[in-house]
Amino acid sequence: MSELCTLITRHCHRDITPTAVPRLTLSRSSVTTELSPVMYYPLLCVVARGRKRIYLGHEEFRYDPNSYLVASIDLPVSGQVIEAPCLGVTLALDPATLAALLLEMPPSSGERAASKAMAVNPLDDDLLDPLLRLLRLLDRPRDIPVLAPLIEREILYRLLCGPRGEMLRQLALPSSQLSQISRAINLIRERYDQSIRVDELARTASMSATSFHRHFRAVTAMSPLQFQKRIRLQEARRRLLSQEVDAARVSFDVGYESASQFSREYRRMFGAPPGRDAAQARRVLATSNGSVVVL
Repeated sequence: MSELCTLITRHCHRDITPTAVPRLTLSRSSVTTELSPVMYYPLLCVVARGRKRIYLGHEEFRYDPNSYLVASIDLPVSGQVIEAPCLGVTLALDPATLAALLLEMPPSSGERAASKAMAVNPLDDDLLDPLLRLLRLLDRPRDIPVLAPLIEREILYRLLCGPRGEMLRQLALPSSQLSQISRAINLIRERYDQSIRVDELARTASMSATSFHRHFRAVTAMSPLQFQKRIRLQEARRRLLSQEVDAARVSFDVGYESASQFSREYRRMFGAPPGRDAAQARRVLATSNGSVVVL
């Protein structure tokens, strides 16, 4: 873990630093942070130093150098650094590589029902060793095109053999319930600013409305309506932070028919009305000097 910290420190030049290794990102934070909304995608997260906390709905996930977090679909979560300094590494999970690996592995006899799309598990040497070798390639960039895909396959293999292997198998199988729910999530993300009936989402997932609602909540810890609301509010906050724009205009752009309802729900999620929250967030960003990150 000491070497992992050294490699992250050497190659992480900004709060969040994409690397020359495909799908590999490094992160750092010198301070603890407030709870902040962020979109997670299928990924593996490892903290080499410090601790982080993630909320999926009302469920809490904590991870530190003794554990790793894995997510299997796109999820709107809230996260924060709760112990600093914090150094992290994230590997996006490639469904195509997972699917190719599954063709070479024995069939699973595990339960096929959709399970929670996020989990924290103990980090062992079988997973840490290839992850460390992947980061070492950053010191030898000429080796990356040949060796990185091989090491990435080993990491994904270890995950498939681990306690959340069945969850990742479902990510790679188009006919699995997790993949079916993922198709509905993609539709919500594409049309977050529109009203979408549960019946349409259920058809997209090839499920009955009752079955879809049950499985969607099992995977995301939210109802479809709550999920869409989080997507809308996160997009609204992104626009307020990145543009000089009126909160009422943003509320209509992301799909709200009532600016007052938008303001109430925004305050409930972010702790302050839209205008005040955006102003506070800009001040934090202006004074952070590159020290704050939630990934």
